Amino acid sequence: MNKVKAGIIGCGKISGIYMENCKKFDILELKACSDIDRSRAEEQADRYGIPHVYTTEELLADPEIEIVINLTIPALHAKITLDALQAGKHVYVEKPLAVTREEGLAVLETAREKGLLVGCAPETFLGAGIQTALKLVKDGKIGTPIAATAFMMSRGHEFWHPDPEFYYAAGGGPMFDMGPYYLTALVQLLGPIRSVSGMTGKALTERTITSEKKYGQKIQVDVPTHVAGLLRFDNGAIGTLITSFDVFGGSTLPNIEIYGTQGTMLVPDPNTFGGSVKYRLTGESEWTEEPLLPGYNQNTRGIGPADMAYAIRSGRSHRASGELAYHVLEAMWAFHDSSDSGMLYEMKSTCEMPAPLPLDLPLYTLDE
Repeated sequence: MNKVKAGIIGCGKISGIYMENCKKFDILELKACSDIDRSRAEEQADRYGIPHVYTTEELLADPEIEIVINLTIPALHAKITLDALQAGKHVYVEKPLAVTREEGLAVLETAREKGLLVGCAPETFLGAGIQTALKLVKDGKIGTPIAATAFMMSRGHEFWHPDPEFYYAAGGGPMFDMGPYYLTALVQLLGPIRSVSGMTGKALTERTITSEKKYGQKIQVDVPTHVAGLLRFDNGAIGTLITSFDVFGGSTLPNIEIYGTQGTMLVPDPNTFGGSVKYRLTGESEWTEEPLLPGYNQNTRGIGPADMAYAIRSGRSHRASGELAYHVLEAMWAFHDSSDSGMLYEMKSTCEMPAPLPLDLPLYTLDE
């Protein structure tokens, strides 16, 4: 297949792994990058051998670039994505798809009108860890899934992140920061979500930065920092999800567990590509570790745009789709809406379960 030329907008910390991995996939050619700080774009272009440093306007005007990889801050995700779609580009955007549901719907509608594809992180569900768990579910190893639990328990980011303020501002909080990883993995394993019931809380109204650069500065906490609730999936399974920045003494809770009619499965951290997959069947006293499927068990961010590039050339569906990302975005807001209203939230969107990755292809091809 002819290579698909791509350009990256946003050259912050996460851009490096995308730039490194995009060059490994046969289908992608990384032509250009841009950033509001041109010196940062020039530094990344030099480090990763990217031919051109553009302004955002120049990148969107380049007729050879087919995919824009949008790695800007969340508040700009929708704007940059819509600008790229209007310029006739397919777009792959870091999570979340947008900050609000209205922006997310505008992105999907514009893409449909233009006949273009939108993809969105996280793509970690394409890693060997979640893909191995998916095969066990599909093979019926633990029987019919009837329930799941998922926990992201942390103390927040002000003790290590150099600029942690946005985690506690509108559009931040533990659900919007880490919820996409957990919800996307659950949808991959169990299917779309039908309804959500949530409760939210906030341990502190002010936090003190203890990382370097801004040590001692105060942060006003404008969003819930503990979000808990229940999900009912279309297949009838019931999930429990907690995301928190209010766990100051650590936690021993698992990342994700799936409970079936014949056993239990332990699913690895959905923010990674590898990890350990274990199961224990009814009547057994020991856990069995399932060997990971051949595939992507290291940090392979960039696989999402590569899979979308193959979809552009072949006409098949791409896996980390805009519809999946919007479904997750709506579910994240559903926890907050349910808490505010005291009522069950019925989901308005749905999505297809992403197809498993093929097992018989060399790494960095994905041409099926």
